[in-house]
Amino acid sequence: MSAKSFGTAKSFGTATSRKTAALLEALLAWAAARHRNAAILLVAVSLLAFLPGIFQLPPIDRDEARFAQATKQMLETGDLVDIRFQEESRYKKPVGIYWLQAAVVGAAETLGLPEARTRIWLYRVPSILGAVGAVLLTYWTALAFVSRRGAVLAGLMMGSCILLAVEARLAKTDAVLFATTVASMGAMARAYLIERAQRPDPGHPWALPAIFWTAMAAGFLIKGPLIVMVVGLTVAALAIADRSARFVLRLRPLAGLAWMLLLVLPWFVAIVLKSGAGFFEESLGRDLLSKVGSGQEAHGAPPGYYFLLFWGTFFPASILVPMAFGAVWKSRSVPEVRYLLAWLIPTWLVFEAAMTKLPHYVLPVYPAVAILLAMAIDHQALSRNIWLRRAPMWWFILTAVVSVGLIVINIWIGQRFGPTTWLLSGIALTLALFAWWLFEADGVVVSFMRMVIAMIVLFTAAFSATFPTIGTLFPSLQLARFVAFGRCDQVLAATAGYHEPSLVFLVGTDVRHVSGAGAADFLARGGRCRYAFVEKGHERAFVQRADAIGLRYAQGVRIDGVNYSSGRAVSIQTFVGVDP
Repeated sequence: MSAKSFGTAKSFGTATSRKTAALLEALLAWAAARHRNAAILLVAVSLLAFLPGIFQLPPIDRDEARFAQATKQMLETGDLVDIRFQEESRYKKPVGIYWLQAAVVGAAETLGLPEARTRIWLYRVPSILGAVGAVLLTYWTALAFVSRRGAVLAGLMMGSCILLAVEARLAKTDAVLFATTVASMGAMARAYLIERAQRPDPGHPWALPAIFWTAMAAGFLIKGPLIVMVVGLTVAALAIADRSARFVLRLRPLAGLAWMLLLVLPWFVAIVLKSGAGFFEESLGRDLLSKVGSGQEAHGAPPGYYFLLFWGTFFPASILVPMAFGAVWKSRSVPEVRYLLAWLIPTWLVFEAAMTKLPHYVLPVYPAVAILLAMAIDHQALSRNIWLRRAPMWWFILTAVVSVGLIVINIWIGQRFGPTTWLLSGIALTLALFAWWLFEADGVVVSFMRMVIAMIVLFTAAFSATFPTIGTLFPSLQLARFVAFGRCDQVLAATAGYHEPSLVFLVGTDVRHVSGAGAADFLARGGRCRYAFVEKGHERAFVQRADAIGLRYAQGVRIDGVNYSSGRAVSIQTFVGVDP
């Protein structure tokens, strides 16, 4: 390329970059002009970030599949009080999420959607709505602390957050709980700042209490006392720092608590009448307290685990945190900053101290980080330290790591080239490169908005173009398709060695869990609609037992794949019963 043509290309790239920057600035200015505009932008970004893959991804083991299956059994039995996974009680969490999922699936059935009960995306609808609602509620909460422009930025930080993007796609409690927690904390923030004379009284004295206590009740029905812990620790920290908790009186605690109990007690009374003390023994004893005292289900980790994960789970906004830290710490005595730190620090420390650690546990405090960041940006208080200003290079580095990882998954596990993943990853990587390279020229706001677009493309690459299209990642789906090919009105199935909840959800509630020999005995009862799924390690026992009893059977397909829950390869041979 000649010097002249190189200069022309460089000028074209610079002009294009300036036009893009101007468009992004104009888009943010439009969103900040009116609340309606802000809501439109945040909903659009959230849906673009959360929807890719939502319809294609099969049920994810193990939590999502357990939640969905328990809801399916509610619909099958018509019992909306008891919570069960097959024959076992499932009392680790209250009933709220099951009711929401059942309402969506029931509505789909009423509208005539075929096979609604085995369409996992229907069970994910409450999580999608919860995640989008949480983004909007982050914006609403941020309005108590920053300008409308800053509040939009805080919402965009949550809308592009990797952790929330994952939770939005899973049919379980955390995205909905997150929305209820942000609503409660937003209402309490306004009560606190009014008491501290930092903002005018909104008018009706019951508006904030109604939002706060209704959200508290909803959160309690979704995941028990966790929302109470987040709120309680914040109140305690503020009471210690201010030597007063008078702001709580603005939330009408006596009337509010009575309203909360009115909403939550009916189901708790009903489940106690049905199960006795079983619900509280399992939810409080075997679930909550065991997570505090021991690493439940091999999820133990030392303190510092969440700090290390934060840089990836809150990406891309996490990369800006080092530049805002100094300004936040200097302003820690300012009421707005004090409230956000009281929301963030005590809950974070409790989760770091607990033995059981899962990445999503700290999600309820991420809006506090987002608002603190937006506040620093709003006040143009980000550090000018040359080393901290180099942090955006991690936008490019981590995007490159994820992009390469997706390509490797296509080639190594999927045994294919995956051109769509390459294309989308390349686009995301280019956007991340410009976000870093032009950070000083464009400024933090435009650069971050470039990264928001990059994350939307990256989510599409991961959740739509990669994971759902690799069949070996989902052995349960392959087994369910094999069963469906038999066109049986009533399927009877047993599985030996492969015991994932997704199999129960996809094949049927009556799937039996047996040994290799037990699978042969199961088929011996006769009928061509009997299926046995025998994992490789149990095949010998199956064959020996089949020979011993003179079993006649048909050998079906072999399913080879990867059990991502256990991290090991699986090989499952299918067997089909034959008519006598």
